[in-house]
Amino acid sequence: MSSQGERARRFRLLHGERPLVLPNAWDGGSARVIESAGAQAIATTSAGTSWAHGRRDGQTLTRDEMVRAIRYIVEAVSVPVTADVEGGYGAGGPGAVAETVRAVIEAGAVGINLEDSPGRSGQLLIAPDEQAERLRAAREAARASGVDIVINARTDVYLFQVGAPETRFDAAVARARRYRAAGADCVFVPGVIDDPTIAALVRAVAGPLNIMAMPGASPASRLGELGVARVSVGPTIAQAALAAARQAALELIERGAYGRSEDQLPFADLNGIFSA
Repeated sequence: MSSQGERARRFRLLHGERPLVLPNAWDGGSARVIESAGAQAIATTSAGTSWAHGRRDGQTLTRDEMVRAIRYIVEAVSVPVTADVEGGYGAGGPGAVAETVRAVIEAGAVGINLEDSPGRSGQLLIAPDEQAERLRAAREAARASGVDIVINARTDVYLFQVGAPETRFDAAVARARRYRAAGADCVFVPGVIDDPTIAALVRAVAGPLNIMAMPGASPASRLGELGVARVSVGPTIAQAALAAARQAALELIERGAYGRSEDQLPFADLNGIFSA
């Protein structure tokens, strides 16, 4: 795909596959390896990217730092890339979100995740009306850029266990509908893993739904049968990679071992992935 516009169109079309599986990368190397495994599109992970910078997750990177990482990922692969921009950076208002969207598009991404956390004055979530304004600003910035990005509006009602358990479904649906009306293409509800709730969300949201595959969740194929439009894994792949690095270091330090060859990609194969 020779242009960003073509990648954007391709990415939008992929949402009809039910589900679009989006492995999450955190730098150019991980993105290239994920592409070589057959990924049709790649999502970034803010957690993995933060860890790669030696920081904790939770909006510890600046906009410029995150956009630079996104650019490296985009330039490493030929498939569409959608970027996790956390809460939008800067002061977090509509203007800051618009600036972030413009920067991400300039970096070559064709989609964003924008989350409704953290809230103001100690609240866990941003007020729905305020988040809707931020999403409208994101859509207007994308429209002005001429790149039809896919906006994935994330709500953390379930992930952060906001409110009493019996209120969370209705709260998540209300936010999802509000965000869709404000210009979001998809709604992302991380923290939900049981099939009945996921199926109910698909029906109630009445639009493309992104679910984060977590321990206890059904396989991606089953989520697609439930009507889920896209499945991502957040920091899971980064966690596995860092766990492997830690284990190899422990083996070297404690036993003088150098790791098992069957746990490694052969050097020539790995180097070949980066030959283009």
